[in-house]
Amino acid sequence: MKAIAEETDNDAFDDSQQLVDAVEHLGQQVGAARSGIGRVIFGQDRVVEETLITLLAGGHLLLIGVPGLGKTRLVETLGTVLGLEARRVQFTPDLMPADILGSEVLEESETGRRSFRFIEGPVFCQLLMADEVNRASPRTQSALLQAMQEHRVSVAGHYHALPVPFHVLATQNPLEQEGTYPLPEAQLDRFFMQVDVDYPDVDAERMMMIDTTGAQRDEPPRVMEAQDLVRIQRMIRHVPVGESVTTAILDLVRAGRPESTPVPEIRQSVSWGPGPRASQALMLGVRARAIIDGRLAPSVDDVLALAHPILRHRMALNFSARAEGVTIGSIIDRLCEVIAP
Repeated sequence: MKAIAEETDNDAFDDSQQLVDAVEHLGQQVGAARSGIGRVIFGQDRVVEETLITLLAGGHLLLIGVPGLGKTRLVETLGTVLGLEARRVQFTPDLMPADILGSEVLEESETGRRSFRFIEGPVFCQLLMADEVNRASPRTQSALLQAMQEHRVSVAGHYHALPVPFHVLATQNPLEQEGTYPLPEAQLDRFFMQVDVDYPDVDAERMMMIDTTGAQRDEPPRVMEAQDLVRIQRMIRHVPVGESVTTAILDLVRAGRPESTPVPEIRQSVSWGPGPRASQALMLGVRARAIIDGRLAPSVDDVLALAHPILRHRMALNFSARAEGVTIGSIIDRLCEVIAP
């Protein structure tokens, strides 16, 4: 895994033509990935696009929706299509941090010498599916904090590096359901996007019903390897961002904070707004979205398109706003009006 990181450190784009060629090649790879995912995931084009943007930008993803909408199947399919070593952890109320990170065990050699040996947990993979993450206790949920931010874990005072790349794709049931615990704000902020998974339309549900109940099912092909994804993530950071897009990102994020917003509704309704990670996520996200669409530079439209999935889990309404029926979605719509061209 370290060899992949060292190899990509030498990647660079000496001129614009190299970037153009790289974008064209990436478009072919992403198109093949979308096609492969579409063979088993029906009617979730927006969800697939936002998921790919998150992975190409090097982030973690939170998928929220009622059971049975294909969230787990999507994560499994991504592992196959992108050629990543994937593992799955089913979060339950009795799950402990050591069940995720691993633990040290005392071993005795044939000579009688005792020593500790670290046994890696399922977090040591390239794509970790944290299934129903909000069914575990807050203590266990917090076990992922260091891994998601630093790409390493600390056990018994020793650091252990995680593989490259490393992504957490967590699924979550709506908080109104029984047996769920809300995720801590610090952990929510570490997710690049929160993607809400809705019910499919009637045509997609018809295709899903026929495909999943037949004698044979399509299997997604592998179209990438781990090193391909790492190269793409590095290439994303070379995409130029214009001053107008940079200003739009800053205006959007800062307008979402009650202390600095020019919008009266935000001051009245928002308890706390998005932090600097929101700006960083938007900067990477608009680059990835532009590249996926075959464009060499992002626009303000990309900022508007990603405002909801990147901001919705980084803001909170106060009590009076919730009592009046105000939603985070309506607040973000109001923010988008601030930067709309």
